[in-house]
Amino acid sequence: MRHSKQSHCPEWDDRRSWDQRKHSSSRKRRKRSQSSGQESKHYKPSRISESHYLDDRAINERDHHDRRYVEEYRNDFCEVYDHRHYHRDYEKSHHHHYSKSSGRSRKSSHKRKHKRHHCSSHQSHSKSHRRKRSRSVEDDEEGHLICESGDVLRARYEIVATLGEGAFGKVVECIDHDMRGMHVAVKIVKNVGRYREAARSEIQVLEHLNNMDPSSNFRCVQMLEWFDHHGHVCIVFELLGLSTYDFIKENSFLPFHINDIRNMAYQICQSINFLHHNKLTHTDLKPENILFVESDYIVKYNAKMKRDERTLKNTDIKVVDFGSATFDDEHHSTLVSTRHYRAPEVILALGWSQPCDVWSIGCILIEYYLGFTVFQTHDSKEHLAMMERILGPLPTHMIKKSRKHYFHHDQLDWDEHSSAGRYVRRRCKPLKEFMHCQDTDHQSLFDLVRRMLEYDPAKRITLDEALQHPFFETLNK
Repeated sequence: MRHSKQSHCPEWDDRRSWDQRKHSSSRKRRKRSQSSGQESKHYKPSRISESHYLDDRAINERDHHDRRYVEEYRNDFCEVYDHRHYHRDYEKSHHHHYSKSSGRSRKSSHKRKHKRHHCSSHQSHSKSHRRKRSRSVEDDEEGHLICESGDVLRARYEIVATLGEGAFGKVVECIDHDMRGMHVAVKIVKNVGRYREAARSEIQVLEHLNNMDPSSNFRCVQMLEWFDHHGHVCIVFELLGLSTYDFIKENSFLPFHINDIRNMAYQICQSINFLHHNKLTHTDLKPENILFVESDYIVKYNAKMKRDERTLKNTDIKVVDFGSATFDDEHHSTLVSTRHYRAPEVILALGWSQPCDVWSIGCILIEYYLGFTVFQTHDSKEHLAMMERILGPLPTHMIKKSRKHYFHHDQLDWDEHSSAGRYVRRRCKPLKEFMHCQDTDHQSLFDLVRRMLEYDPAKRITLDEALQHPFFETLNK
């Protein structure tokens, strides 16, 4: 692609200089997990007396761990799940859901980093590991449908490529021959009882959303239909672009510009507010579950940085992954949300409802602004320590109400002088100190984020209120 010179941008200089000074390694993140048992095995705070040299070395080793596993923690799966929470995890895949595997503009001359994999499980699973039900349909030993490019589902959907594969099953791109060759995404769920059950729960949510919003004005991904294919629940979705996380990753973890953040944030708030008005809580909001409708971009050359920078052509988004969505009158599992976006009331086991989604949105917006998440941890106590470092002390009434053993005399039982404590102090600081500059837009965004990250869910801003916040003034005219 022909490079064009980019004009000098003070906002960009401030944003880049902050990354260079403090958080170049923070773009590399830790592996996420929804299993609190697994999380507690990582990075246990040291309580022994250490020299400053040993503390610094421990922190540096932790930084190295963050850099080394940036890709792994996003792409890996926690296969050891508590069966009580399997329905929270079956949706996670190695790649984004319902979306094309690259968002590059067709005008770009660069090769794609993430090429689609032609659908062939035959290479990764030997014939001895297959269990055959008929001459034409086979599963591997884990329950995945064995398929390849050219296979046809329901005499209608011709498989073109695999978009993602994970614990729940796989997502494939297909040509819909009944719709003049339209391309769609088909989720093929494992032929395993608990995953079939979870898929049917998701279908109920999607059908309800389709009935309430048939034109998808509120930006929830559209389910076109579903069917059973020899024991595999198959859900057909519209084909979308890259997830917002994948776009950041392919753009070297550079943050979005503030106007793009405003447009995306407004759409996310509208979409999730629609869920809340329909007595639903998403419970698993994160950048991976916010997908661009089209992720084409233009490339501009930044002469000051001597590198290319991608700018989106269109910031329209849709929300996906309703496998964890919960109606108000349904059973609420104790543990929900991916660690980095988990609200304090969930960590403290105080019960949760729609405000936990608002907290997650606040975490997403600060990640869009910085290019990395501020709560980079796998440990609940460390997570709370990070919250207090960024947002101030936890409310006493929440501490007293919690049965978790994280506190002593109504204060977080946390050793600030341990290597873990030094890590938190080094990585975290008061929220407003993350601002790139002090102009009105930036201050307004951080005011909105601060209201979303209110500890007490009863005092946290609602999405009805958020949509009227001054940050969105230009969009409400």
